[in-house]
Amino acid sequence: MLRDTRIQHEQTICSLQANAALYAREEKSWDAVLVCLCAVSGDPALLFTFRSTKLKGRHKGDVRYFRGGKKDRSVRTVVDTALREACEELGIHITEDKVWGVLKPLHDMSGMMIAPVIANLGPLEALSFRPNPSEVEEIFTLTFEHLCQPQNRGYTHFRTGDRYGYTLPVFHSPKHRVWGLTAVALDHTLKIIMPPNGPYKTSFSVSKRCLWFNMTQPFL
Repeated sequence: MLRDTRIQHEQTICSLQANAALYAREEKSWDAVLVCLCAVSGDPALLFTFRSTKLKGRHKGDVRYFRGGKKDRSVRTVVDTALREACEELGIHITEDKVWGVLKPLHDMSGMMIAPVIANLGPLEALSFRPNPSEVEEIFTLTFEHLCQPQNRGYTHFRTGDRYGYTLPVFHSPKHRVWGLTAVALDHTLKIIMPPNGPYKTSFSVSKRCLWFNMTQPFL
C-alpha cells in the first residue's frame, strides 16, 4: 500500500512541477493563489481565509485562498507571487521548499489566468499567524475528512441570461461556504492529491494513512 502511495505521490509532484514549467514558458500576466495544505492535531487539512467584510468589491466576505495578485517584472515566478501574498495576509514566511508545484490554470470571469500554487505548511500548531486585519477577518481550516464527506459537498448551477450557463462545485461547513474559483481550486486539489481509489470517491478512513504519507513526504 505505502509503495503504491509513494509512486502516486511522486507522480503527483512530477505533474505539478510540469505545470510550473508551463507557466514559466508562457509570456502572459498571471495571477496566483496559494493552496495551503496543513495538519491540525495530526489530521490533514486545508487552510482558508474569510476576507474582511470592510473591503470594497464583490469579493468581500468571501472564503478564499491567498491571492497573490498579478505577477510583475519584480517577481520571478507565479510561486513567488503566491508566497508573497501569503506573507502579506498571514504574517508568516513560507519558504519555496514547502511548495509542491502548480495546478493547471483557472480562468475567472474577467478572463484573468490564475495559477493555483500548492504548498504544505506542516503542523498548524507550529505556525504563528499575524493576519492583516484590513484584508483578513478570520483564518480557519477544513479537514480532508470533512471535505470528502458527500453531505459536505455539492454543485451550484448558474444561468447565463435565460438559459443554463455553467456548474461549479461548492463545499459546506457549519460556519462557511467555499464556492467560486476557490471551490474549483479545492476540487482540483482533492482530485490530484487523493489516491486513485481514495476518500474523494469512497470513504475517508480507508485512505487516511495514504493521504498522510503523501503530506509528510518532502518536496522532490
